[in-house]
Amino acid sequence: MVEEREQAIQIGQHMAQLSELQGDTEGEPTFGEAVMEMDHLSVWYGGFQALRDITLPLPSRRVTAIIGPSGCGKSTLIRCLNRMNDLIPNFRVEGRVLFEGRDIYARGLDPVDVRRRIGMVFQKPNPFPKSIHENVAFGPRIIGYSGRLDDIVERALRRAALWDEVKDILRRNALTLSGGQQQRLCIARALAIEPEVILMDEPCSALDPVATLKIEDLMRELAESYAIIIVTHNMQQAARVADFTAVMMMAPDRAGQMVEFGRTRQIFTNPRDKRTEDYITGRFG
Repeated sequence: MVEEREQAIQIGQHMAQLSELQGDTEGEPTFGEAVMEMDHLSVWYGGFQALRDITLPLPSRRVTAIIGPSGCGKSTLIRCLNRMNDLIPNFRVEGRVLFEGRDIYARGLDPVDVRRRIGMVFQKPNPFPKSIHENVAFGPRIIGYSGRLDDIVERALRRAALWDEVKDILRRNALTLSGGQQQRLCIARALAIEPEVILMDEPCSALDPVATLKIEDLMRELAESYAIIIVTHNMQQAARVADFTAVMMMAPDRAGQMVEFGRTRQIFTNPRDKRTEDYITGRFG
């Protein structure tokens, strides 16, 4: 905990120095168009309210990080964005989650189609116990893609920066890959069905520092074509990769709330809410 606090303070000091050198707005990412938006979103699991009244726009072709202490609802929030929480008994949602202007929870909307267009990468790599090729080809085959699967597999693996490492072993079981390679394979598997948004729930928490940096570099590359939303406990990671950062906290009744949202540098150097400052500097959480 002491080490994390020192790292957080170092991040703030480093980004403050950048602000002084670069000015207030130079080099800052512009928000652009919102590809998704949560509009007064509240979530319950049975009688327990997990999220309360969250409104948050998510920009296209940017990396947005969601940070906050454990238990504040970050994973619940990101799983709302492609209806993964539908699979949990007694899950209930109020408010709207808009994707390209349409509520993904609207009656009659197919959640399978939502999940095809909004891909998900989980905390731990979860490749299927099949070949590398079959892992990537699985999604396109399920949705009835009629083109050459080999082309789809190669394109997805190239986008995930994995092709050069596996092109000669595509028939090998995916479980023989390293942890970092498995996570990039899972990203390739998500990319193979051509999503428009990629959700990542702590995608580096099970990886070593070298593999983590590869995934972070990949996020920045993918953000040129996709909206990336990442949940992370690693504030250094948020500072390195995110254009925008949302901060969540837990209310006294344990419901998750959105405290602050803005450009990442502003969040780390000049937060508007004292709770954000306390969390960033390690005095809270």
